[in-house]
Amino acid sequence: MITITELLGERLNSALTKLDKENFPSNFKGTVSPAADTRFGDYQTNAAMILAKEFSMTPRDLAVEIIQKIDVSDISDHPEIAGPGFINFKIHESTILSRLKEILSSDRVGVGKTHKPEKILIDFSSPNIAKPMHIGHIRSTIIGDCLQRVANFLGHEVTSDNHIGDWGTPIGQVIYGWKNELNKTAFDEDPIKELLRLYQLIKEQFESDPNINAACLDETVKLQSGNNESIQLWNQFKEITLSEAQKIYDKLAIKFNLTLGESFYHDQLAPLVDNLLSAGIAEISDGAVCIFSNDELEPKNDPLLVNRDNQWTPVPCMIRKKDGGFNYATTDIATIDYRVNKLGAERILYVVDDRQSLHFRQLFEVSRQRKIKTNLEHVSFGKILGDDRKPFKTREGSVPDLSSVLNEAIQRARLVVDEKSVNLNEEEKKDVSEKIGLAAVKYFELSQSRVSDYIFSWDKMLSLQGNTAPYMINAYVRTRSIFRKINETADQELDKLEITDDSERAIGIKLCQYAEIIPEVMNDYRPNLLATYLYELAQNFHSFYEQCPVLSTEGKTRNTRLALCESTSKVLKHGLELLGIYPPDKM
Repeated sequence: MITITELLGERLNSALTKLDKENFPSNFKGTVSPAADTRFGDYQTNAAMILAKEFSMTPRDLAVEIIQKIDVSDISDHPEIAGPGFINFKIHESTILSRLKEILSSDRVGVGKTHKPEKILIDFSSPNIAKPMHIGHIRSTIIGDCLQRVANFLGHEVTSDNHIGDWGTPIGQVIYGWKNELNKTAFDEDPIKELLRLYQLIKEQFESDPNINAACLDETVKLQSGNNESIQLWNQFKEITLSEAQKIYDKLAIKFNLTLGESFYHDQLAPLVDNLLSAGIAEISDGAVCIFSNDELEPKNDPLLVNRDNQWTPVPCMIRKKDGGFNYATTDIATIDYRVNKLGAERILYVVDDRQSLHFRQLFEVSRQRKIKTNLEHVSFGKILGDDRKPFKTREGSVPDLSSVLNEAIQRARLVVDEKSVNLNEEEKKDVSEKIGLAAVKYFELSQSRVSDYIFSWDKMLSLQGNTAPYMINAYVRTRSIFRKINETADQELDKLEITDDSERAIGIKLCQYAEIIPEVMNDYRPNLLATYLYELAQNFHSFYEQCPVLSTEGKTRNTRLALCESTSKVLKHGLELLGIYPPDKM
């Protein structure tokens, strides 16, 4: 299914080739996008404004020539020129109605599959053993899940990998804490909480007491050497942690294809380092094994160099420490090998916060030096802040665990449901509260710019107004209430439909654009584009609903408005589900 923007873009570029300009840029492709100001049209292009300088013309004069060459008569009215040289297109009603039919008649709601499917691996969530998932995991978990949903829907072959932190010194610290500081009663009451206490206690002692430091490192060595007792404790900690994490994933309806911890790659690390040394990519430096810049990149673009006092200084990627131990970089290099060679990944996305930017830049540079062709991308994101614009914490000053945040969201949603949904029974209220509470957390996250920090706000999250989950769900519920009142479905026969009102047209155009926005989400990994689209669609629907009576009308008017309601319902539900949100039919 080709979108309206693609159709208009094809016709535009066909017209540009007919301009007969000697100095026409060979690589130029004009694009069409939804109009910023719908008073002048539904879609627009600024191609004339971009090309005018090439031809020593004014943009408006060039626009005149373009519209003389373009043929869009089967899609829109004849294009018009606005402002300094925008070319605007007003879409035919027949085009809008045919798109509505596609939405109504297909599970794909008018959205085509990608022409270039890829094997994509998405690395997200990644909790650590012996620690509960905390609020900092929200962004990675929810963004990663949304991207895998969208990529799957577009026709990519997606593998989701929950890369668990289950190896190394932190585990040695917990094992030491277990042997020396365990509160058995506290462990029996709340295992994950007690494991976290042990980790925090020993980590502090580890940094200040050389004896405890040495003891923890000894426990780490015993674990990595296969000591039976160490392995048994490690397995116990891992089972407890993943069990608690799974409760959260189940609540959030998040699934993974793989859950492979750092430990999975341990046996591959020593041979990997040896191979990198043999290949001349790595070298021994002061007892450690490091990968340095190979001077193929400009210094300013080389993550293995840093400018200090106006001099470029090496910042190598260490892959084996002086004591023979390995680190995150070593494991991540081995992980890439597995994902590329065993899983066949053509694109690997790391949904990890922006504080790890240097690590991933170095990792990707090492992969470039190794001539790995797979596309590696760091899908970074900002921090969650409190009202004080500092990292979000509880009143007690601790980082809140994710389970508590989700439970509080459901409790707060229940207050809203009790106030607004008096006609629901107790079971329905419980179900709706859970769906709205979880939706509020997810939508609040996904509606933000991925690369920006944002302030965590319960009031904004659960508001019935503005760009929030409750507002979106209310729009969807309203569409379903229409069809609960009647014993009929929306008519799909085009000769029985007719757009006669501006509000009908506005929501019809917005529905056409759903097929255009979904691929855009994956272009720069921006779920907020989909969230913004759904919010605007909900706004269009509320306006349409207020201005255009549905059930009191007859004939083509009634048929058209029912078709618009059903199409809106399908798109809202489908779009929300791509965000990982499952709206109730009643509220």
